[in-house]
Amino acid sequence: MQSTTLILLLGFLAIIAFYLGRGRSLSLVGGPGKGRALHSLPGYYGYFVSIWCVLPALAMLFAWVLVEPKIITALVVNGLPESAQQLSSGELDLLINNLRNMASGDVVSIAIDDDLERAASHFNEYHAKSRQLLAVLVIGLAVLGGSVAWRKIHPELRARNKVETSVRWALIGASSIAVFTTVGIVFSVLFEAIVFFQKVPVSDFLFGTTWSPQTAIRADQVGSSGSFGAVPLFAGTMLITSIAMFVAVPVGLMTAIYLAEYSSSRIRGIAKPLLELLAGIPTVVYGFFAALTVAPWVRMAGESVGFEVASESALAAGLVMGIMIIPLVSSLTDDAINAVPAAMRDGALGLGSTRSETMKKVILPAALPGIVGGILLAVSRAIGETMIVVMAAGLAANLTANPLSAVTTVTVQIVTLLVGDQEFDSAKTLAAFALGLMLFVVTLILNVIGLYVVRKYREQYE
Repeated sequence: MQSTTLILLLGFLAIIAFYLGRGRSLSLVGGPGKGRALHSLPGYYGYFVSIWCVLPALAMLFAWVLVEPKIITALVVNGLPESAQQLSSGELDLLINNLRNMASGDVVSIAIDDDLERAASHFNEYHAKSRQLLAVLVIGLAVLGGSVAWRKIHPELRARNKVETSVRWALIGASSIAVFTTVGIVFSVLFEAIVFFQKVPVSDFLFGTTWSPQTAIRADQVGSSGSFGAVPLFAGTMLITSIAMFVAVPVGLMTAIYLAEYSSSRIRGIAKPLLELLAGIPTVVYGFFAALTVAPWVRMAGESVGFEVASESALAAGLVMGIMIIPLVSSLTDDAINAVPAAMRDGALGLGSTRSETMKKVILPAALPGIVGGILLAVSRAIGETMIVVMAAGLAANLTANPLSAVTTVTVQIVTLLVGDQEFDSAKTLAAFALGLMLFVVTLILNVIGLYVVRKYREQYE
């Protein structure tokens, strides 16, 4: 039985357990009309039984799913010939992967013999028996847990307290998953970055001006040493982000001010959904628009006035990226402006201020924390964009401040370094983790700045 089927079956058992628990609580006090004799509402007794029915079974299911592959692999490996068991770890992993492919009917990359066919059949047999045993254990544990909880029900049972405690721990667990996921990402990137910095000095990475990570296999080949100076990547990222924010911030801010304070409800009802529609367009569509429309137009416009413009330029990528970010800036700014208390607006107007003076001297300062937070979020969005840069700005790591030249960004190089079959012990591949670490540091700095601004001005207006 598949895991999804088991989870659906547990959901069905949980519904049955709820009604059984609720019914037992009412029957103990003489029927629905005497529910006041219970410590908690009847529904809490049903939830109490459901929780005991589902949680132990789910814990068993997840633990089994985590341990099952390792046990099956160990059993299959023990049944292989002695020569196969003496393979190196890498060769053994490849053999096990091929056995899994054989067991599922996929294509394998090695010659198939009788021993491998028997091992693949054993793989399927172990998996089938494991799933049968898992289904029996999970269903049995669900029934046992529900039965124990059902027998514990009595009018004095504090079912509401127990259910709320379980929900509180579930919420703590859910929030902890986000925290631990973030910590895991940080440490996984950090450890690989440390390995990279053991191969390449930190000073060369942070202050080097040549980015050429293509390392050769043999020492006598051209480019065998590689160059990992990331300054051109940082410069390209900042250049394109600056162009995008130069477009998105003024347009988005003015659009939000108009829609929030000056437009009629009819115009707002039309313009707001149209702006939100821009946010739903896939970035690859923006990339096609930048590569096929904006980039040629920028090149022709620049050449018409005597400038030398590359076919792939930072200006084209930045303009389209700015258009993509406008809905983000506009929506967050609009929410911040609408969150300003109406009393502040009415008080300024009552004292004789014009709508323009009210906006500039009252509403915008009060909404500044939300506006700054929206702008910083937009900056993070621009820094992390990849598709538009690949299609409109190119892959050339040029150290330049000329927006008419071809540049690349940190995210584009991360994708480039990790595409295809790679050796994760080479400096070329590990450089992607170092770049990822730098992106994390930059994002952290932006968040710290945003929190500082929000706290400073929020204390002033609350």
